[in-house]
Amino acid sequence: MESKALREKLQSRLFRDQLLDIYLDESLLDYHQQRYLKALDKFEELYGPGDVMIISVPGRSEVGGNHTDHQHGKVLACGINLDIIGFVRRADDIDLVSDDRLVKISMDDLAYSKKEEHTTKSLVKGVVKRLANLNYQVGGFHGYLTSDVLVGSGMSSSAAFEVIIGAIINYLYNDGRIDGVEIAKVSQFAENVYFGKPCGLMDQMACSLGNLINIDFFDNDNPVVHRVEVDFSRFGYSLCIVDTKGSHASLTDEYAAIPEEMKKVAAVLGHTYVSEISYEDVIDHIDEIREKCGDRAVLRSIHVLKENVRVDQQVKALEEGRFDDFLKLVRASGDSSYKYLQNVFACKDYNNQSVSLGLLVSELTLGDKGVCRVHGGGFAGSIQAFVQDGFVEEYRRQIERIFGEGSCHVLKVRKYGALKVAD
Repeated sequence: MESKALREKLQSRLFRDQLLDIYLDESLLDYHQQRYLKALDKFEELYGPGDVMIISVPGRSEVGGNHTDHQHGKVLACGINLDIIGFVRRADDIDLVSDDRLVKISMDDLAYSKKEEHTTKSLVKGVVKRLANLNYQVGGFHGYLTSDVLVGSGMSSSAAFEVIIGAIINYLYNDGRIDGVEIAKVSQFAENVYFGKPCGLMDQMACSLGNLINIDFFDNDNPVVHRVEVDFSRFGYSLCIVDTKGSHASLTDEYAAIPEEMKKVAAVLGHTYVSEISYEDVIDHIDEIREKCGDRAVLRSIHVLKENVRVDQQVKALEEGRFDDFLKLVRASGDSSYKYLQNVFACKDYNNQSVSLGLLVSELTLGDKGVCRVHGGGFAGSIQAFVQDGFVEEYRRQIERIFGEGSCHVLKVRKYGALKVAD
C-alpha cells in the first residue's frame, strides 16, 4: 500500500476497530493509533514515501513449564498484547532501524561470523540465511521497527525480534506461506547458532503463533501444539507481569548452566534430554547422578520432570473450568522454580535479588487474592501474577512503590501471533 493511502487508513475508524481486535483494550486505542502513525512518519523520514507493509509480532508470557522446552518437555504459553511492529518494503539489501539500532546487511554477506555473536545483526542474518537454506525465497528490505515489549522483562523481546524478521521475509517474498512453527524454529536457529545463546523453542513459538497454547516438545522437530480456549477474565482474574528492573548483563552463563546440567543427568542414564527419563529413574540412580553431576543438577532435573506433569494438570484444570486448581498449580510451579530449578537469583550476585523481592512483596500483598511465580528465564527480569480483578489496582500500587511507575503490566492474551496488519 502506498504510504499516503496507508496514512489515511491509520487515521480511520475502521483501523481503530482493527486495533481493538489486535490489542483487546479500548483504553489503548489512542496510544496505538499514534504509535503507528509515528512509526510511519519515521519510516518515510528514513526511506521516503512509497509502498509500505505493516507487520506485528507479540511478546509472550510463559504460564507453565519453566525451563522445560530445552529439555523437550511441555509448556503452556501465550502471546500478549504488547508487540513489536515493523514498517517495511522490498529492497536490494537489508537496511533496518529498530528503535535506535541500525543494521545494514548485504544479501551477499549472510554467513555466520564469530565476531558478530550477541549482536542484532547476527539475529537478522541468521534468520534470513536459514530461510534461504530451507529453499524459501529471501531478499532485502528497508524497515523501521518499534517495540513496547520491554527488553529484559521476560516477555521475550529477542524472540519477538527474531520472529518479525522471519515474518517480514514470509510476507514480502513468500506470500505468507511459511508456517508459524517453521518461523519459530528458524528464529531459534538464529539465536542458538548466529547469536550464540542456548535457548529452547517456547519463546519463539508463542510469539509466532499467539493465543494460549500448550506445546509438547518431545519431538522437537515436530512439536505438538494444542490451543487452550480460555479467557482469564471469565474467572475474575487478570494476568500481571512485573518488571523487577534486574539486569540480565553477564547472566548468559547462568542460563546456559541449566540445560548443560540437565543434559549431564540425562547422559548418566543413557539419554540426551531430561524429558526422556523419569522421576523414578533419577531417584533410583541418585547416588551416581550426584557423584557425576552434582546436587543442583539432580534438583533441576526433578523440577523439569514434575513441571511437565504440572503443565498437563494446568491445561486440564483450565479446560474443565477449575480455576482454583489452576492457581494452586501456578503457585506450585513457582515454588519448584525457586527451590529446585533455582533460577530466582544468581549465586554469583546474591546481593541483587530483585525477583526474590518481587515475589515477597507480591505474596504479602496478594494474600488470598492471587498467586505469583518467577517468569521466564529467571535470575533477573520479571515475575508473573494472577490477580483478582478487583484487587489489581492495589497490587499495582504496592508493586510500583518498590519497582517504580509502569513496572506492573496488566496484560491480555492476544489471539494473533505474527500478523500482517496492512499492505
